[in-house]
Formats: sequence, structure tokens, C-alpha cells
Amino acid sequence: MTGQVRTVDGRVAGRRGQETRQKLLDCLSDMLSSSPYRDVKVIDVARKAGTSPATFYQYFPDVEGAVLEIAEQTGTDGSGLAELLEGRSWVGKAGWQTAQDLVDGFLDFWKKNDAILRVVDLGAAEGDKRFSKIRTKILNSVHSSLAESVAALQAKGRVDPDVNPAAIAGSLVAMLAAVASHQKGIQGVKQAELRPNLALLVHLGVTGRKPTK
Repeated sequence: MTGQVRTVDGRVAGRRGQETRQKLLDCLSDMLSSSPYRDVKVIDVARKAGTSPATFYQYFPDVEGAVLEIAEQTGTDGSGLAELLEGRSWVGKAGWQTAQDLVDGFLDFWKKNDAILRVVDLGAAEGDKRFSKIRTKILNSVHSSLAESVAALQAKGRVDPDVNPAAIAGSLVAMLAAVASHQKGIQGVKQAELRPNLALLVHLGVTGRKPTK
């Protein structure tokens, strides 16, 4: 943990205080995997963390405040998805590898953070600007990189000049997010089949061509 961590009343938390705060967040994250976040109570989180509700309230105003803290950290981590495309080629066999790595990284991130991302999606769908901002931060990191990739190929004459790079990138990111959030619910499709087919769609979307394998 970096930087100063403060309690609700503005005091700087010491090392033990920071550890307690993080333990509360970790326990809440675990609980979100099996319970809707609106059903989670402060007393339940405190009990799971081996502390008291009074201690919880030293660090968070309520459960939603703690959930938002987890969501914001996930948003920061999600912005790193752009690294999957940094310096990568979309030409030849390298392009096929880029598409596969993007799909693998995106789906793995969603799977790892499934519980909190479901909360983020719900909050964004309900019009909560705080959660909408976090969701946009995650998706925009990939959207911008994909749009730049399409524009670069277009400048070299490899992509139809009538294609709108931002629109293509936005469509691909929306597809990735939709599939990522329903990885377990696509009937009759195994993960081993899902990923290469999704990578194929991404490659076609960016390059307009079938991949060289």
C-alpha cells in the first residue's frame, strides 16, 4: 500500500491500521463473490475480518463506500490493459498473436475481478456516475489503443479508408466486455473454443483480414 491512508475523521492510519483496513476490503471482496453487495452488512464484514463494526466505521462511511474503494482500485488496475497492445504488431503471424494476447488478458482480468465488476456494471446501468466513470476508465484504456492500431494500419493503406477507427474500436471493446461478463453463461461453448473465436473477431475487426496462423 502506498501513500497516506486516512480514517473517516481524517487521521493518518498507522501500519496496523492500514493492515486492518485492507483486511476489511479483502473480506468484503470475498463476500461479493457470493452475495449481492446490497445484502452485505457492516457487521458481517467486520465479523469475517475478526474485528468490530466500530472499527469498520473508522475507515469507511458504509458498505457502499468500501465497495467503491475496491471498484476504484480495480479501475486503476484495468487501465493497465492498454499494455497488452503497446508496441504490438497487427501484421502477419504477429497480428494473430496480438489478438490472442488481448483476448486472453481481457478475459483473465474480468474473471479475476468478476465480483466487483458485476457491481460496477450494475451501478453504471443504474446511472451511478461514480461506477460509470470507473467502467469507462477500464474500457477506454483498450479502446484508445485499438483505435490507434486501426488508424496506424489505415495510414499504411492496410485498412479501408472509410473505416472509422474509433467506431471499430468501440464496437470491439463492447463485444469483449459483453463476452467477458458472460464467460460462464454462453451455452454449449467451452473456454478453449471461446477465446480463439473471439480473437478471430478482434483480428478481423482491426485488420479487416483473416489472421495468418
